[in-house]
Amino acid sequence: MTTADPHAPTRSAASLLQILWLASPALPVGGFSYSEGLEAAVDAGMVHDESSAAIWLIDQLHLGLARADLAVVAQAIPAWRCNDFARVAELNRWVLQTRETMEFRLQTEQMGRSLLEWARQLGDLGAGVFEQLQAAQLSPPTYPVACACAAARADASVRDSLIGYAFGWAENMVQSAIKSVPLGQSSGQRMLARLAREIPAAVDLAMALPDGDRQAFAPMLAILSARHETQYSRLFRS
Repeated sequence: MTTADPHAPTRSAASLLQILWLASPALPVGGFSYSEGLEAAVDAGMVHDESSAAIWLIDQLHLGLARADLAVVAQAIPAWRCNDFARVAELNRWVLQTRETMEFRLQTEQMGRSLLEWARQLGDLGAGVFEQLQAAQLSPPTYPVACACAAARADASVRDSLIGYAFGWAENMVQSAIKSVPLGQSSGQRMLARLAREIPAAVDLAMALPDGDRQAFAPMLAILSARHETQYSRLFRS
């Protein structure tokens, strides 16, 4: 006869809360201040209503996030867990080298630094995240790699961590659409529901990608991001 570990539910709850914390738009890393090309797409007339905004974000999830940042997080979490700083640095360089515009690069650098500062401010509550990021000596830490460090400290599966990361991205992007199209909150909730249905498949693709198949190639998104850098009237950060 076996006896269930009385601590298992507590560990499970703690890991879930950690992932929810990292996915929260309230995390002070500034993700809410970027539109990732969406505002420029609205300005160009490519996104103009709920349907076009939802299609745009679903395409960005599968063609961009899944093949790049999610794939990096999937590989960075196990590297952090075994203190493989050489592998972590390799993934960090890949993120920096494949940002197609200055806007995208500044975003990942700023959010990475902000997550490092968040971990520093937590002190002991950060459970060693700040110390591990410092030990890796990333200059600068990119957001996917820094977030993977925080996720690695949670007792959660890589897949659950990726689902949390993707949902946090989706929430920020839906809010960007609500403000820039503009749309109502009900439209935003319907868009978020559509994205939530797509996230598991995007995560599974990201987890299956080897290094040679990981990519950041979205030409229209890069063009729009470059236009956004000098867009005259905008709500979101460049």
